[in-house]
Amino acid sequence: YALTSFNRTHNVGITNVWELPFGPGRRYLSEKGAASYILGGWQINNVVSIMSGVPFTVFVDDTSLNLPGSAQTADQVKPDVAKLGGKGHGNPYYDPSAFAEVTEARFGNSGYFSQRGPGLFNWDFGLTREFSITSGVKLQFRMEAFNFTNTPHLDIPDNDVGDGEDFMTITGVTN
Repeated sequence: YALTSFNRTHNVGITNVWELPFGPGRRYLSEKGAASYILGGWQINNVVSIMSGVPFTVFVDDTSLNLPGSAQTADQVKPDVAKLGGKGHGNPYYDPSAFAEVTEARFGNSGYFSQRGPGLFNWDFGLTREFSITSGVKLQFRMEAFNFTNTPHLDIPDNDVGDGEDFMTITGVTN
C-alpha cells in the first residue's frame, strides 16, 4: 500500500466575487455625490487555494540492491520522523538522522511516499470596475494579482540520503 505521488489529503478552494455596496443604487453612498461615483461600482474577486503537501519517498543509492531499473528506499531508523520545518541550506525540513543508507542487497524499510512535503497557500486577487461611456459602450478597468501575497510554493525536500548536508533541505520551489 502506498499513496499516489499527487495525493493531497486536504484541499480547500475558495472563490468569490464581491460587488462593493457603495454608489448609486447600492446600500451605502447611494446619493449622487463625488464619493458615490469614486467608490461605487467596484468588484473584488478572490481565488484562494490551501493544500497539504504532496508525499515523497526517501531514496538511497541503489548499487547495493543490484537490481537494475529498481529504486532503493532508505532505512527509517527512528520510529517517528521529526518535522523540523526548516527551509534553505543547513535547515532540514525533516530530521535527516531518522534515515540511513542500505548497505545490503535488500530493499530499505521506509515506504514509498511515506513523508509529506510542505503545504501550499495561494491567493489570487482582482479588482474590477466598469464605466459607462455611452448607452451601449462600457469601458472596464481590471487589476489582477496572481499569488497576491507572494508566498513561495516550496518543493519537496532533497530526498536522497547520499546527498550529505543537503539531505532533507528545501532549496527550490514547485511550479
